[in-house]
Amino acid sequence: MAKLSYREALRSAMRDAMRDDPRVFLMGEDVGGYGGAFAVSHGLLAEFGPERIMDAPLSESAFVGAGIGAAINGMRPIVEVMTVNFSMLAMDQVLNNAATLRHMSGGQIGVPLVVRMATGGGRQLAAQHSHSLEVWYAHIPGIRVLTPATVADARGMLLAALQMQDPVFIFEHATLYPLQDEIDEKAAACDIDHAAVRRNGSDVTIVAFSASVWRSLEAAEELAKEGIEAEVIDLRTLRPLDMPTVLESVSRTHRAVIVDESWRSYGAAAEISARIMEEGFDDLDAPVARVCSREVPMPYAKHMEDAALPQPARIVEAVKSMLR
Repeated sequence: MAKLSYREALRSAMRDAMRDDPRVFLMGEDVGGYGGAFAVSHGLLAEFGPERIMDAPLSESAFVGAGIGAAINGMRPIVEVMTVNFSMLAMDQVLNNAATLRHMSGGQIGVPLVVRMATGGGRQLAAQHSHSLEVWYAHIPGIRVLTPATVADARGMLLAALQMQDPVFIFEHATLYPLQDEIDEKAAACDIDHAAVRRNGSDVTIVAFSASVWRSLEAAEELAKEGIEAEVIDLRTLRPLDMPTVLESVSRTHRAVIVDESWRSYGAAAEISARIMEEGFDDLDAPVARVCSREVPMPYAKHMEDAALPQPARIVEAVKSMLR
């Protein structure tokens, strides 16, 4: 066991993968000499050299496209996009190429590509660096969308992604990079098909992913002080969604609150809520509640950013309103 940060766990996974498989390489802006915008790839250039740790020009469409081409030709590229907001510049490559080539080729062309990117607010980086757009990707058939919330998942889910034969997009909430925990550095790839119950409870099910899992756990502790036991589910993967785990929990608690850092309208919370209504309506004792970011471009000022994001107090209030 070793105590690693979230960023170190990602680095550990990339290092192990590159040592084990010469086809694996990393490409993106400032991933080489600078060590990555969030220091995830720090030290890898010295170990693996510029042919496997490749600094890319400032063109997301170009280097995501290059990653797709490399994957088609038998390589195992890891492409790092600096922030999710910038990834919109590569959406044509994602939607029209990475997600479709296996289907349009009748299964002849696979795209074993892994794309990592920082997501989320809470760092006072304003509207062009702070949004949570995971659901934009989860909307697309043909790709897999992972949202690791823990240090162990940061390592294990990246290793699992590198074993997939189709594109995998990993969203790393930037506030989690300093998070530390004891993990097994020799552990193999982890499960990327199922959600995880992070806290057991009997009164309400709180469904979350990424950094919102930690806010939900904090809210659950506050609720417990008042005798309300919340079960907290970490979705871990947005596409495909593990609805059986969610529905089993709701069948026992009879209430559900979805916490989603993206905007409320047309978001992940809306999709999960709809599926609970469709598949578990008879188990509900109250309408599903959603706690999401305010529908504004992310503010810079800290007090305004805090007000825009889902906070534990808002989760607590949503649960209490449901139980009144």
